[in-house]
Amino acid sequence: MLRCRTWIAGAGVALLLAGGGSGAVAAPSGELVRGAAAITSVHSPYARLRPIAVLSAERLAISDLVAAAKWGTGSPIDDPVRERQVLDAVAEQARRLGADPVVTVRIFRDQIEASKVVQRGLHRVWDADPSQAPTERPDLGEVRKEINRISGELVRAIAGSADARSAPSCGPVLAAAAVRVRHERRLDGLHTGALARALPSVCVDGDGGEG
Repeated sequence: MLRCRTWIAGAGVALLLAGGGSGAVAAPSGELVRGAAAITSVHSPYARLRPIAVLSAERLAISDLVAAAKWGTGSPIDDPVRERQVLDAVAEQARRLGADPVVTVRIFRDQIEASKVVQRGLHRVWDADPSQAPTERPDLGEVRKEINRISGELVRAIAGSADARSAPSCGPVLAAAAVRVRHERRLDGLHTGALARALPSVCVDGDGGEG
């Protein structure tokens, strides 16, 4: 059931974000999605899920700097040691907050894969047209400090949204939040696709448990 709910939520986000490179925002359909965008209460499912979409997009923006830091160095995009460090850190933070570390790690695995989607996409662009490649190399250590900061905020957002993430409405509401973030940040096709890749594990089955 959990795997099915996760797939449905991810598919909903991907469908609503489809066509990201065109500049036109996909229009959510149905009263639930329209209503979710209009809810302003800090206790509403939309208010609980929107920070996850926002922070995921921020994390993906930092992936541009990671790609630039690795460009031309021979450093692989896949970094199992770094990934393990991130997952261990977010699991420990989740435990301290009383959240489910297994669910948190599952979400962050998707976050990491989404980051690699951006990195690989940018490297392909730069390989094809070196004139678009970055001319300065960011300090990867400093970039990772910012990633750690965003990741910490994301863990807190995950911990504070257990009810919204296990609710039947999670998929449509999360998709509405993602569409709004895409519009606000004017995401291109690459980053839109990566955002869809970052979010499929956010919605969990009610039996999945938290804390």
